[in-house]
Amino acid sequence: MIAILESNDTVTQLLSMVHILSAIAAFGPLFLYPRMQRAGETQAMAALHMKLVFPALVLLWVAGMGMAGTEKLSVGGTWFVSIAIVLWLVAMLVSWFLIRPSITDTSEQARKMMAAGIGITHLVLVISLYLMIFKPGGYAFNT
Repeated sequence: MIAILESNDTVTQLLSMVHILSAIAAFGPLFLYPRMQRAGETQAMAALHMKLVFPALVLLWVAGMGMAGTEKLSVGGTWFVSIAIVLWLVAMLVSWFLIRPSITDTSEQARKMMAAGIGITHLVLVISLYLMIFKPGGYAFNT
């Protein structure tokens, strides 16, 4: 959050805030899914996933690419950003192919798919947070 305040560009500050808030909206509900699944709240979970998590994941990418554009980052030359984009793609695929189909299904196989999907997504979150906070390798800029 301090990095947002240090930026002099209002657009970059706005994109940074949207990026952080969309990450919270995209990954936060996944911490509740196992409890909601045990309580039988599958319809509420499906609505939450399709109306909040997916749009937030898309907005996360849009804001991140917007920040890269406003800061004139070389996405290919800044390897932590490239890895974060790949991790975002993994999160989208896992969310679509593992979590989404297992939300309304109450079978044991669906519960295992949900657990695997949430575990992978949490790992993606931790690695992405490390990359976004510490920015290993530094920046490369387009001229």
